[in-house]
Amino acid sequence: MDRPSQAEAVAEECAPIPPEMILGNEGISATGMSTTAIITKKRGIFTSKHGLGVACGLAAGVWLGAAEAPTKLVNSGLSPFAISLCMVAGVFTARWTLPTLLKGTRSVFAELNQSRHLLLTAVLAGMLWAVANTLTVFAIRDVGLTIAFPLWNTNSLVGILWGRLLFGELKGASGRNVAKVVLGALAIVAAAVMLGFATLHGGGPHAAHAVRGILAAAGASLLWGTMYIPYRKAYISGMNPLSFVTVFTVGELGMVTVLVLALDGGTKAAIFHSPETLHMLFWLFLGGFAWVIGDIFQQYATKYLGIGRGIPLSNTNQLWGLVWGALVFGELAHADASHRLLVVTGSLVMIAGALAVSTAIATERENSSMNEALLRECCRYQLNYDRIKQSYAGVEPEVNPEVAKEGRGWWDYAIIAAAVTVFVFLGVHARPPALSMNMAWVWALVVVLAATASACGWALWKSTRFR
Repeated sequence: MDRPSQAEAVAEECAPIPPEMILGNEGISATGMSTTAIITKKRGIFTSKHGLGVACGLAAGVWLGAAEAPTKLVNSGLSPFAISLCMVAGVFTARWTLPTLLKGTRSVFAELNQSRHLLLTAVLAGMLWAVANTLTVFAIRDVGLTIAFPLWNTNSLVGILWGRLLFGELKGASGRNVAKVVLGALAIVAAAVMLGFATLHGGGPHAAHAVRGILAAAGASLLWGTMYIPYRKAYISGMNPLSFVTVFTVGELGMVTVLVLALDGGTKAAIFHSPETLHMLFWLFLGGFAWVIGDIFQQYATKYLGIGRGIPLSNTNQLWGLVWGALVFGELAHADASHRLLVVTGSLVMIAGALAVSTAIATERENSSMNEALLRECCRYQLNYDRIKQSYAGVEPEVNPEVAKEGRGWWDYAIIAAAVTVFVFLGVHARPPALSMNMAWVWALVVVLAATASACGWALWKSTRFR
């Protein structure tokens, strides 16, 4: 007797669940098709958004690279915990403002109500993000932005591992794609070693604390790589990225507040009392806001490409971190030629590795494995398969037609107005940080940021209406 296929095995797992609950309008009673046939028929939905996912990953790299620049303020006297709290406060503000602006809170909460099983994991993911972000501030302080970026960007290796073990990514992949992923991963590790060696032997103001900074960046890499598990689980369960981040950010803000209270002086921490920090808050909020824009693009890349392909693309933020660190802050100004060559070579090797991983386009067999993962989630949580597979393809219907008819509530405008008010208030009280910066490069990079967000945002709107 022939062994059942993987699709048939998954379908058998779903046998106790009524077909109409899984398949919605395309159930067996309507079409006469089996669950296995539906799986085979819908494979094509997984390749239709590959180009959009790649664009989102590259846009994420541009914005995530810029978002870390304000953390250079750690050299101006604020503790890493205070820097992280201020950034996360800006992140929290942006993570509620942008979804409210693009979708409205009625739509967000309606979708969250349908995905209650994902709320706890979203909060836990936010907590992991908060700890990782704090570690990056320590890393930047101890080894500099140019070096810290590529070290924590090894999170793509962690993401590839989790994607394969938990979601079947690369399952059934061609030998060529497996080679791209493996060789790309090895290139990322090799580049991290090169850059770590450059830190330890390059001299300069960061050399004394290089080991501590490398460990902090490695910890951030591990936590950020693990954080993508809830991301991926949410999207194969049909949740919209804009809805996911509104819960995710609750964990972020809660966790970083706990870190400040426990490790940075409690309620007596300088961040809560010193008037000297007010003029810095605008820049840190701005960094948090930039991070959210990059993270939203990264979320869509993860949705349409998967962890193993989306995260390496967004990790081109290392290149943009190098640009900001070297051109704006002059981090390589006093480095010798061999040190600069090692840093640049390591950066290019890491980018090449990330691109090799991201160009491993999924084959039909791998798409079938992904489809089985979708069906498994539907079985586990009794979700409507038809709605989930449409959501995964970026063409899902509204969560509730009545919600769409009601439109925006007055509180939506209040949320947006409050966020604008906060930024205006902080901007009025802001003062240029006491750091040497090349303003010509700052403005040039701002133009790049605006152009990238406009182009990729328009593509997302045209193709998916931010679904």
